[in-house]
Amino acid sequence: MNNDLAARFQQAISTLDPRKPEYVMHVVDRLLDQAISAGASDVHLQPGSEGLEVRWRIDGVLRPVAVLAAAIAPNIVARLKVMAGLLTYRTDVPQEGRIAGTTATSIERRVSTFPTLHGERVAIRLFADIGKYQALGELGLPVKIEQRLRAMLQETTGALLIVGPAGSGKTTTLYACLREVIVHSRGERSVVSLEDPIEQALPGVAQSQVNAASGFDLARALKSLMRQDPEVIAIGEIRDPDSASTAFEAALTGQLVVSTFHAGSAAESIGRLLDLGLEPYVLRSGLRAVLHQRLVRRLCTCSEPLNDPTDWLGLPVGQASGPVGCPVCLGTGYHGRMLLTEWLELMNPSVTRAILERADVPSIEQAAMAGGMETRWSMALNAVEAGQTSPAEVRRVLGLGNPTCG
Repeated sequence: MNNDLAARFQQAISTLDPRKPEYVMHVVDRLLDQAISAGASDVHLQPGSEGLEVRWRIDGVLRPVAVLAAAIAPNIVARLKVMAGLLTYRTDVPQEGRIAGTTATSIERRVSTFPTLHGERVAIRLFADIGKYQALGELGLPVKIEQRLRAMLQETTGALLIVGPAGSGKTTTLYACLREVIVHSRGERSVVSLEDPIEQALPGVAQSQVNAASGFDLARALKSLMRQDPEVIAIGEIRDPDSASTAFEAALTGQLVVSTFHAGSAAESIGRLLDLGLEPYVLRSGLRAVLHQRLVRRLCTCSEPLNDPTDWLGLPVGQASGPVGCPVCLGTGYHGRMLLTEWLELMNPSVTRAILERADVPSIEQAAMAGGMETRWSMALNAVEAGQTSPAEVRRVLGLGNPTCG
């Protein structure tokens, strides 16, 4: 029922008069308000020959909403650029800016424009409301992993990595970790962060935004930050060999480093760090733990059991349910999302041995599983059999990997 979204948006703008000069301004306001109300994380405005296609990303999936007339498309984009403090006369280069939250909503928005054949494309990230997902206990982590994560955040040295693909909630978890450090230490630890961009203001954390264009890149910022007497360093994302090397140098010299990192699994993050040039002994000594996470959509209460679910979509499940669709879930069959996680600590001798031998990712994962790590696939299959999500959703998020091998 994508039509539900379209109907709601059309109703929201139906009372506006296109002849009035403030028409575009009100269309943009209602577009953003409706997206927030629908729980969207991103708004995409795609210019084409037929007009400006509007799509919202809800629970990780893009949903078509409307096609605005081509005649007003440039004005819609220009209005967003004004709100974000961008240059309206530059339509030939990408630009990035932010729209601050208002008294009506605390949600900030990041605006990115990009020139295309039919005009400027706009992507708007709607940052999570600052009142949501503040504490670790609100993330939906498995109890054992949440307990180990809390204990790890009390350590004074070493690196904790939060890994996953884009859109898996890594930054949300990173912020929750920082709040946990501040609350548990009662403000008695020096906590700093380097981010690109800063998504939320965190009381008790000295936050800085890196700017590679001005020479203030992550590696240089980290080296300078070491002179600021930090105890806990949060890094928005490790992206290159220099930042990886500097981050682990800090982790080995008396700071707790918490960072995000793009990787498809906990074991893959170790393989990628080795590929970035980190020596195995540095990983063995500096890396404390890896939290890998993915987000899958939860089935709505309108779901129905699948007939003969065994080996459904190649997943060896005994029972499973599938999406149906109702007004509550806007016809998708899903409502909200849940975490699938892996927790890998470098306390297992077989894991550290695999790292020192520069073993491949499957070998590292097998060693971790032998040491008791529950894989993302295991958690996914349990969620399917519990009726929390569907086999199709698991395949959409985790791909066509082998669930029997992690």
